[in-house]
Amino acid sequence: MIALFSLFLLFLWPVLIFILINLILFPFHFTLRSIFSLITIPFEIFNIAVNKKLRQNHALEHATINVIQEYYGNELLLSGFAKENGFYIRGPIRPELLEEAAKVGLARLNAGDTYLAIHEKCGTSIAMSNFVASVVFLLFLFKLGYFNLFNILVAMVLANMFGPLLGKMTQQFLTTTHDVSDIEIIGIDYNYPQFGVIFPGNMEYFVRTRSLSRIP
Repeated sequence: MIALFSLFLLFLWPVLIFILINLILFPFHFTLRSIFSLITIPFEIFNIAVNKKLRQNHALEHATINVIQEYYGNELLLSGFAKENGFYIRGPIRPELLEEAAKVGLARLNAGDTYLAIHEKCGTSIAMSNFVASVVFLLFLFKLGYFNLFNILVAMVLANMFGPLLGKMTQQFLTTTHDVSDIEIIGIDYNYPQFGVIFPGNMEYFVRTRSLSRIP
């Protein structure tokens, strides 16, 4: 019995030490991450806000995903990333369906369905949640002069409460624009990965767009 208990402690001690070290280092890690987020997130938002093409393609990316999920539901997991000349879509979707959804999304944005430019699971909302958590935590840190797990917990709770709302507002006013009347979709680039037909979730597409003002 004593031998079994000793063997149990032998395996338990490394786990306990690992947990203890992480509990000690976690506030330091959270502090560094908060400072990093406080600096980088506003800079990233600003870079998107001053780039009309990026905002347009960001809105069209959201509209495309929203149109698809209107028909197939939110359980269809899709992700996207906007560029100046188009946007990426990743997920289990066929290219012909994606192209049709992108065209429908563009037409509906131009017809006044401006809500399609916003998506609740956009990375902007995640970034704003991180930003709120960082601000709250650093305020606690400077106000109290020390950090603990309670401060981190409060920061995370407030981030979950206000982050999504701020994320939608940031999308609406800074990172997207429903004014897409001067762009058009010119094609889709896609590659079927190995076994892509069997596992369509691995597919990645790039929807190419261009400005109508550049067309002679």
